[in-house]
Parts: sequence; C-alpha cells; structure tokens
Amino acid sequence: MKPLGNHVEVTLATQADDALVAAFARLLPQLSRTAPLLSREALDEIIRAPSNHVFIAAMGEDRRIVGTLTLVHFRIPTGVRAWIEDVVVDEQARGMKVGMALTHAAIVKSRELNARTLDLTSNPGRLSAHHLYESAGFAMRDTRVYRYQG
Repeated sequence: MKPLGNHVEVTLATQADDALVAAFARLLPQLSRTAPLLSREALDEIIRAPSNHVFIAAMGEDRRIVGTLTLVHFRIPTGVRAWIEDVVVDEQARGMKVGMALTHAAIVKSRELNARTLDLTSNPGRLSAHHLYESAGFAMRDTRVYRYQG
C-alpha cells in the first residue's frame, strides 16, 4: 500500500455510495467482531436519520476513507444531548491524527446543535483512545453505564 500522506479531510456523509459501503465493510470489523456488514440501504438509512451525523475521514491523493465517527443528538427535557458512537480508524492510519480530526469535527457539530453535553464511552482496554479523548478535552465521569439484558 502506498503512503497515505498526512492531511486528514473530515466531511459529513450525505448518502451511501459503493465506496462508502466498501469502506464500512473494511472498517467495522476493526471496531467489532460481531457487527454485521451494512448494506447500502442500511448505511443510507443511518446517514439520513435526522439525529445522526456520520463523519468520514479521508487521506491521500486518492482520498481513501480511513475512519468514521457517528455523532447522535437528541432532545430531552433537560436539553439537547449528544453522543459520539462507533469511532473507528483504519489500523493503517492510526497515529496519523485521524481520530483527533474526527473527534474535533464532532465537538464542533455538537456546539452548532447547542448540545448541553457531549458524551462517549470507550472500552477500558483502548488506552490510546482514552489519551486521544482526554487530549481533546473529555474527562472521565464518575458514573455507571447500565445495559438492559432482558
């Protein structure tokens, strides 16, 4: 594989095309062994959902997609809240500031949405991700996340 170059361009996905579907097919297994591959229709539904903002990071002369982040926002009685979900950077592009570029784009968008909070969860074993989030201004909260198992 040829070098990617070091300029990261982050954009919002507006529709699913073959290149984006192929990129998700390559990236999702790097995030989760159990996540199903997304069809073009399923990816398009995610992108077009009014509460979702799917950010795409590209690098190199060929604008190869090397990462993605989904920002979800919602209004509740206490205000607009936002969550960062499903962040993945291609293993060949790690250490090239792709995650920081995606995170920064999500922060900017959450401010545009007037979100009162911007939260995320991160697997305890992903130490480099923790460092990235802390350097971007996130702080670990003293809280517990519960998941319904029924």
